[in-house]
Amino acid sequence: QVQLVESGGGLVQAGGSLRLSCTASGSNFPITYMGWYRQAPGKQRELVAGITRGGSTNYADSVKGRFTISRDNAKNTVYLQMNSLKPEDTAAYLCNVREGLTGMDYWGKGTLVTVSS
Repeated sequence: QVQLVESGGGLVQAGGSLRLSCTASGSNFPITYMGWYRQAPGKQRELVAGITRGGSTNYADSVKGRFTISRDNAKNTVYLQMNSLKPEDTAAYLCNVREGLTGMDYWGKGTLVTVSS
């Protein structure tokens, strides 16, 4: 069973920055895909950014140029550097990983990001 521990959320003013981290443990197989989703109150969960084990990335249009996803395969950790934050970025940010071979998805509990105007 894979466990995910997220950190780095908080309250920041518009224009500020935050860095989220998510570490996966307990997997017997390589973690192939790692990503960040977010869910604001009353809205559907949406993909923010994802990264493959080889380093290929994809981003939601709304965060391109402001957010950067990266990962450390040796530590099974994914990062999300968020710059130029906007009030509309306010949401719970959830880490998602996919385990190789089994193809199973795991979710973190989420870390709250609040951007004040």
